[in-house]
Amino acid sequence: MGTSGDTPDAERRRLAEADDAGVPWRRWGPYLSERQWGTVREDYSPDGEAWSYFTHDQARSRAYRWGEDGIAGVSDDKQRLCLGLALWNGRDPILKERMFGLTNAEGNHGEDVKEYYFHLDSTPTHSYMKYLYKYPQTEFPYDDLTATNRARGRRDFEYELLDTGVFDEDRYFDVFVEYAKAGPEDLLIEITAHNRGPDEATLHLLPTLWFRHTWSWAGGTAVPSIRQEPGGPLRADHEELGPRWLYRDTDARTLFTENDTNNERIFNSPNASPYVKDGIHRYVVHGETGAVNPERTGTKAAVHHVLAVPGGQSATVRLRLSDTELADWSADFDTVMIQRRAEADEFYDGMTPAGMGGDERRLVRQALAGMLWSKQYYYLDVERWLSEHGVDPLGSDPRVRNSNWYHMVNDEIMSMPDTWEYPWFAAWDLAFHTVALSMVDLAFAKGQLDLLLRRLYLHPNGQIPAYEWNFGDVNPPVHAWATLFLYELEKHRTGHGDRAFLENAFHQLMKNFSWWLNRKDPDGNNVFQGGFLGLDNIGVFDRSAPLPTGGHLDQADGTAWMALYCQNLLEIAIELAVDNPVYIEQAQSLFEHFAWIAVAMNRIGADNASLWDEEDGFFYDVLRLPDGTATRLKVRSLVGLIPLAATSVVGGWADQRFPELVAGAREFVERHPAVEATVSSHEALGPNAEGRYLFALFGEDRLRRILSLMLDESEFLGPHGIRSLSRHHAEHPYTFEVHGETYGVGYLPAESDSGMFGGNSNWRGPVWFPVNLLLIRALLNLHAFHGDDFTVECPTGSGRQLNLYEVAREISDRLTATFLRDGDGHRPVHGAQAKFAKDPHWKDLILFYEYFHGDNGAGLGASHQTGWTGLAAVTATLFHTLGAEDWSARGRESLRPTGDREEPLS
Repeated sequence: MGTSGDTPDAERRRLAEADDAGVPWRRWGPYLSERQWGTVREDYSPDGEAWSYFTHDQARSRAYRWGEDGIAGVSDDKQRLCLGLALWNGRDPILKERMFGLTNAEGNHGEDVKEYYFHLDSTPTHSYMKYLYKYPQTEFPYDDLTATNRARGRRDFEYELLDTGVFDEDRYFDVFVEYAKAGPEDLLIEITAHNRGPDEATLHLLPTLWFRHTWSWAGGTAVPSIRQEPGGPLRADHEELGPRWLYRDTDARTLFTENDTNNERIFNSPNASPYVKDGIHRYVVHGETGAVNPERTGTKAAVHHVLAVPGGQSATVRLRLSDTELADWSADFDTVMIQRRAEADEFYDGMTPAGMGGDERRLVRQALAGMLWSKQYYYLDVERWLSEHGVDPLGSDPRVRNSNWYHMVNDEIMSMPDTWEYPWFAAWDLAFHTVALSMVDLAFAKGQLDLLLRRLYLHPNGQIPAYEWNFGDVNPPVHAWATLFLYELEKHRTGHGDRAFLENAFHQLMKNFSWWLNRKDPDGNNVFQGGFLGLDNIGVFDRSAPLPTGGHLDQADGTAWMALYCQNLLEIAIELAVDNPVYIEQAQSLFEHFAWIAVAMNRIGADNASLWDEEDGFFYDVLRLPDGTATRLKVRSLVGLIPLAATSVVGGWADQRFPELVAGAREFVERHPAVEATVSSHEALGPNAEGRYLFALFGEDRLRRILSLMLDESEFLGPHGIRSLSRHHAEHPYTFEVHGETYGVGYLPAESDSGMFGGNSNWRGPVWFPVNLLLIRALLNLHAFHGDDFTVECPTGSGRQLNLYEVAREISDRLTATFLRDGDGHRPVHGAQAKFAKDPHWKDLILFYEYFHGDNGAGLGASHQTGWTGLAAVTATLFHTLGAEDWSARGRESLRPTGDREEPLS
């Protein structure tokens, strides 16, 4: 991974110091959330309405219980001390200390941040970071954004900040914030405000330092302090952190208050002190000089710069937050800042494949920067939270959210899906995050997977927590796939896999696997009823709720996810059996589980209902009614493509190393006629001429039929990837009548018109990166098994024959093209926004949305979902580094004497 030979660059040396010697290079980072208000953690309402209980309007005056938020902020890894940016343009009604957005009820498509900010750069140790916030010079249109979006319907587009006209004539500030570490506890900060407008404009710029509230009602006793030191710096003292000094390069006024709630404003009750959380806001915006402490001490402090910036010019402010008292803090400032910028360039040059164009490199770097900026401190002691809600942890209360998860204690840096819209971990999101994060920080990525399997996260019954709105909901079981991926990646890079990591994960994952078997296959027929499974509104009914028909769903996707789970655990068991034969028995058991699932996926029951529809050549959910009848819900969606994703290949080395496993598998197949019939009808579970074993849920005939739909541009194949719902349903919506009501699913390439799950996501037509990546993986595995001679039309009906490696690359290229400039300088991700296409100060900025318009690639949903959309860095680099021969060569060699083997196809 070094830039020249085996010599690691400076950032990789820091990573090695952190991982091998415990040097705390990661202690300080962008761990301050973009939003803490409106979260479940801060919700103490009787009705669980988190968005309305703690609002954006209250946030400037009300101290948080479990975390903090800010703009371009950093904190230590326990978020004791925070530093962020506050701004005022002289016209806004409030000091801008956090990002504004609409709540789930206010937005016509659910919650949505209404700001423009960009995570431009970051190294994995956060030795260098860069952030951009675009701040209008005219009054920020809070009321206009709220009222206009509220008045729009679900079929209308969202009303965005650019639509309001506040950036017309370029009357705004580009505020760049850069961080560079001189040492693990020594942080340099440079803030540069560019006036992009034609006239001089005034900007109040207030770098703000504060302590998270951990005292009084939050349970602690020791109160930290920030005070003005003689000679200029601010000194912050904390019983755990020790002292910190904030140095600054001007004599700007310092403002002090307390990070305590303004009870008079929020609760109409007296304040214990005149100096409360919104004191600096009141001083700057309203001129209330008595709102800040004249003694210059408190738990929150800001350095108040008033900058008059000429049109087209800029102004710069420099600060330094250090654990050391420095005689001349600025002496090496420029040298360190320049050096860290250069080292960041060196790091990304060293990990970006040769031959990539400049625009692709920009895409990869910003995608990974967004991933690294999305690392947040997440704190929640669920038992304590429940007790504060009056819930006895020994007796759950269904009226209070997550009351069965009292064992959980979250106190970690975690990768968040979106730092404003989803500032909390989500289980299946996190698995995909680790794949992108592994490109730059494999140790952190492994730690994230390990985290959810620890006893303080994993439920005693084996369930993995889903997300804070409902830890008990069910996400697709992709944790084993991600674990295997990271294990193999490290083995490929270093020659040695982390067996302890893999073995620990296997034991915990087997607990979760057993939970699935016991809880989600209640009939014991190997057809699973997972429920929600992360796909929100993709189906006819809300799959997290009781069906209006009664009965239950046999889910094609839930069953296929479990097939993939079996495959991944089987591969892990075989890998562990190289050192410990005890795992052969578990591998045998997992093989048999997979075989029975394959039988179930292809079985036609006594009621003639099957997940496979022979007429359409596709998999569907089956609705089983209370009277014993059943019917297929014939929606062409990802539900029917997930069975394709459940495809893995194991090389011929298994025959030589574990003949007893192969013999046991053959004996099992021969002993069970249903399994034998499934195997004999197609290649699933069988070896090819080179001795490779394909684990799939169907054979070549069904594969071709599924691919003919998936690669049809009038069905699933869009210009920017595989759609989540077939375009066929635009003209042919699927409907289902129950008790006089009609339920339907139609193709919606942009935002959803359904209120299911709050209406803030749509699986009824747009392109989603994570499932596309799993389909690419499956195609590569199928190519490794079938070889170059197996070709299909791509696109269907075009007459163009491609092998499956080439099909995978075609899909990957379409995904990547979403973010790249075309001949007119237009990036599809930005839709019709001309500002992003033509303006020199916007055209190189990329937003990583939650999902993408199925027909034109425009970004939709959460605008900073760099979490799993950070996979764009993977799709952009994958086929630059991996040729068809790499895949076709794998699995051919038997095990070497050391126990290492060729990298399997995870």
